[in-house]
Amino acid sequence: MTTRPLGSKHHAWSALALAVSLTGADAVARADTLSDLREQTDALQRKVNELEEAQRKTAPTGAVTAGAIPGSFTLPGSNTSIKLGGYVKFDAVYSDITQGVDAVANQQTVDSAIPVGPTGTPADHKRGQLTLHARQTRLNLATSTPTEYGNMTTFIEGDFFGADGNESVTNSNGFRIRHAYGTLGNFLAGQYWTNFFDENTYAETVEFGGPVGEIFIRQAQVRWTQPFAAGEWSASMENPESLFAVSGAPLTAGSATPLRSDRDRYPDITGRLKWKNELGTFNAALIARNIRIDSTTAADAKWGEGVSLTEVIPIGNSDDLRANFNVGNAIGRYQLSGFFPDGYVDAAGKVRLARARSAYAAYRHFWSSTLRSSLILAASSTDTPAGGTFNGFNKSARSTHLNLIFSPVPRVNLGMELIGERRTVVDGDFGILRRVQFAAQYLF
Repeated sequence: MTTRPLGSKHHAWSALALAVSLTGADAVARADTLSDLREQTDALQRKVNELEEAQRKTAPTGAVTAGAIPGSFTLPGSNTSIKLGGYVKFDAVYSDITQGVDAVANQQTVDSAIPVGPTGTPADHKRGQLTLHARQTRLNLATSTPTEYGNMTTFIEGDFFGADGNESVTNSNGFRIRHAYGTLGNFLAGQYWTNFFDENTYAETVEFGGPVGEIFIRQAQVRWTQPFAAGEWSASMENPESLFAVSGAPLTAGSATPLRSDRDRYPDITGRLKWKNELGTFNAALIARNIRIDSTTAADAKWGEGVSLTEVIPIGNSDDLRANFNVGNAIGRYQLSGFFPDGYVDAAGKVRLARARSAYAAYRHFWSSTLRSSLILAASSTDTPAGGTFNGFNKSARSTHLNLIFSPVPRVNLGMELIGERRTVVDGDFGILRRVQFAAQYLF
C-alpha cells in the first residue's frame, strides 16, 4: 500500500474535488473515495500474493517448522509439536565409608544402605571410597497435539540408574524409565510423580538421593487435575505395593530385608489441594492405602492413611524457603528409598501399622545471579510396634545438605555439596555417612 504525497501533479484533481464538494456533489465525492480505497486494497493484495509466491519458491516442500511448545518442532503434515530435552551430568563422590563394590549407594545416598554397628562406625577396611560416574545423565521426549478435548500430551524420560554395570572396563549402566505418561485435557495416565507430593517443592541438591525427610516415589497411576481460580485440586489411583517387617525373622543388625506382598488388591488413593496467595505456594495431600499380606504363614490386611503438607515461600527478590511435613501410618515406602516398612507382622501373623513422621526445611540463597546455595535439614522416624523382634529395621534418620552451585552461562551448573546422614535401627545401633560431591551438569 502506498500513500500519495502532496504535489503539483495532483492540484487539478484537488481543485476539482473542492469544486464538486462546494456545489453539493456528495455522491461523486463518495464514489471517488471508494474507488481510491479499492485501488489501495488491490495493491495490498498484489503485494501479499508476491510475498506468498516468494515464500513458496524459497521454502522446500515438507519443511520442518517451529512447534507450539517453546523449543519444539513439527514434522511435515503433522500438528504435533515435538521437543527433545535432558542433560549430561558428571559426578565425583567421596564418602568416608564404602557400601560395596559397584554399589549404587556409593553414587547416590541410599539411607538404608548406611552400615550400622555397636559403635556407629564401620570396620577400618570399609573406610574411604571415591566414585566418578555419569549415571544421572537424562533424556526426555515431550509432545503436544491440539484436540477438541484440549491438548493431548506425552512425556517419556529416563536416566542410567538402571541395572548396575561395573567399573572395570566400560562403566556400562542400564537405561531406565523415570516417567512415561500421557494427558488429554485434565486426565493423566502413566508413570509420574505420586500425587501425594508436590514435586515442585523438592529442594535443590547436587547429589541425586536427596534429604531423608522427603516423600519420593514415581509410579503408574490415573489422575484428574481440576484448576480453579487460586490453584488446582487433583485425585489419583496409584499402583499398590506393600512392604512388611516380619517379627522373629533371622536378622543381622542393619541388614533387614522387608517382605514384599504379592496380593495387593486395591489401588493407593490420593487427593491433593494446591493453592497460591501473596505468601507463596501451598499443598495439602491425603492418602489411603490397603496394607495387605497373604502368605502361607500370615493373611491379614489393614487400611492406613497419611497426610503431606508442603510450601514454597519466596524471600526477597530471589531466595526461597521450601518445607515439607508428612505423618501417617501408611507412608512407609513413600519415604525416600522406601526407608520404613508399610506394616509389621507380629508373631501371631497379624498386620500392625506404625505411625511415621518426616520433614525437611530448605533455604536457598542467591549470592548473585550466577551463584547460589541451599541449606537443607531433614529428619524421619517411626514408632515400631511393641511385642515383636524388628531389630534390623530402620527406626530413624537425620540428614544435612549444604551446597554451592555456580552457573557461568545459562543451562550449565557446576556444584559442590557437603552431606551428612545418620541412620538408626530399632535396637539402637546406628551408622554415620559423611560425603563430599562435585558435579558438572550441561542441559539441552
